[in-house]
Amino acid sequence: MLTELLTTPGVTESSRLAGPVGLMAFHGGSLERVTDQIVDAVAARCDVSTYIIRQPEGFRWHVPSTAFDPAESPALARFVEHVEVAIAIHGYGRDQMYTTLLAGGQHRELAAHLAGHLRAALPEYTTLDDLDLIPATLRGLRDENPVNLVRDRGVQLELPPRVRGLGPFWGTEEPRMDSDHTQSLVDALVAACTTW
Repeated sequence: MLTELLTTPGVTESSRLAGPVGLMAFHGGSLERVTDQIVDAVAARCDVSTYIIRQPEGFRWHVPSTAFDPAESPALARFVEHVEVAIAIHGYGRDQMYTTLLAGGQHRELAAHLAGHLRAALPEYTTLDDLDLIPATLRGLRDENPVNLVRDRGVQLELPPRVRGLGPFWGTEEPRMDSDHTQSLVDALVAACTTW
């Protein structure tokens, strides 16, 4: 399935190998909007490795996280081999959860570390890192999930539209990376990555 996605016209894959903390946005571009831009913004400010897939405008194919097999992507395989821990940036939207950030994944110590930085930077939001409080489908616990394939496992960070600079809060469907909330999110991610 990943091979088919990567050979679809307009879909791009990129990776940068740097420090031992890796950031992923493999549902980037038009699918989970702004997630790829958030990874780029963090990488511009600290020494993280990155893996990004961007879907073109008007194309929205949700390949399940568990279908991202490194055997189908040399770039993903190199990323997984290189980093020690990873944070996968995802977007989600659910009624009554427009101000709730979810820190799932198998690396619970890293999830707590990240959640602490997010709470400090974004007091207007609720950040959940207790797995019992995170919806089961958004916990990111499967072994096949690429965030859990790296050496010491990782965190699946689910972000609602508002903190990604999208509606309903901002009154526009065009993303606003310059929103205070999105900039505070980037600040928190930079702090979490550099202090881990």
